[in-house]
Amino acid sequence: MAAASAVPESELSTGLLLFLPYRALESRIFAVLAEAGFDDFTPAQARVLQRVGPDGTRLTELAEQAQITKQTAGFLVDQLEKAGYVTREPDPSDRRARLVCLAERARAAQPVAARVVAEVEAEWEAHLGKRRMTQLREALTLLREITDPYA
Repeated sequence: MAAASAVPESELSTGLLLFLPYRALESRIFAVLAEAGFDDFTPAQARVLQRVGPDGTRLTELAEQAQITKQTAGFLVDQLEKAGYVTREPDPSDRRARLVCLAERARAAQPVAARVVAEVEAEWEAHLGKRRMTQLREALTLLREITDPYA
C-alpha cells in the first residue's frame, strides 16, 4: 500500500501555516505543565483559563472571547474551579454578577508556561534568524489589528 502524498507546502493555506506552529507550542506547554504536576486540565479549559483577566472576568466575557456558548464556558469554568485553577467571586461593580478569578494553582502554572513559550520562541528565532523573527512578530501584530476584536 503506497503512502498518501503530503500536500506541497505551496498549497498549504496561510491559516494552516499559522496553526501548525501554534499547535506545536501548545503541545510543548502541555507536556511541561504535566511534568510539573499541572496535568488536570484540557486545551478547551486552557483556552478559557488564559482569558481570565488579572482582576477577574465575567463568564459572559469569557464565553465571548473564547467564542463558545455561555453554557459551555460555565461547564469549563466549573471543571477549572473543581481542579483549583479558578474561583468565583462577587463583582465589586455589580454584586449580582460574579467574576471568574485565577486561583493560586493557576498563578503557579503561569510561570511554567511562560518559560516554555520563551524557550520555543528562542528556538524559532534561532531557526528563522533575528530579522525574520522580528518581521514575523510585526506581521502578526498587524494582522491582530483586523482579526482580534479584543486588541
